Amino acid sequence: EHAPQFKNLEFLFPETTRNFSQLPLQYKGFCGYSIALFDRLLIPGNPLIGVLRYKDHFFSFTSKEAAVKFAADPDRYIAHIAEAAKRSPELIQLLELHMQFSTITPYGKSAEPGHMIEKPLTKRDSGVQTEVHPIESHIDPDYEWNEWEMRRKAIKLANLRTRITHGVQTDLSNFRRNNATQMYLPRDKPSQTKREKGTSVPKPRVFIAGLRGCSSEKTEAYKVDLTLDVDTHNDICD
Repeated sequence: EHAPQFKNLEFLFPETTRNFSQLPLQYKGFCGYSIALFDRLLIPGNPLIGVLRYKDHFFSFTSKEAAVKFAADPDRYIAHIAEAAKRSPELIQLLELHMQFSTITPYGKSAEPGHMIEKPLTKRDSGVQTEVHPIESHIDPDYEWNEWEMRRKAIKLANLRTRITHGVQTDLSNFRRNNATQMYLPRDKPSQTKREKGTSVPKPRVFIAGLRGCSSEKTEAYKVDLTLDVDTHNDICD
């Protein structure tokens, strides 16, 4: 027989599905229709009659009639099974419904098997600080609280109304104005030529002979000038 056609549903069979025996069955392989209809009755399903695929979940059933009725409205039956698990919390671990209950950790992931199956809620301390009486900061520099100071300023302003400014101009100051001039100071600027030329003079050299080791009582010294002339010195340097 051909399976009835449902929207967004698909029936898988051993003859047409690869790795059929390795499909992860929902509710640990128990029939979801029986759990919802017969008040949490756990009956193993028979995958050989067909497996229903709905939203990437695989459901097995005890009979073809149960599969067809479950496929007619799968969301309603899934909600009934979740409500039944709330009344019997042991079904959450048995049927692996921890994905529908985010605060429950499966047995395999708990610290101690059989203990601490309820996932601890993450908490943290936080604080908020606000001003007690926020007041807009506005300072008026012309504000005056002293009454006598305000009277003094009022009298000063009243006296200014009777004052007159006088100006006098003479013939010498007529049509005079201030002038300003600007000058550029001289600056130093070096220049470079393409030739370099220098002169070198010989160093004077004088030798005095007869200052040590004379046989006579009177010392006779001779002064010898060893300074080279300019031409000879230049030839040696070149």
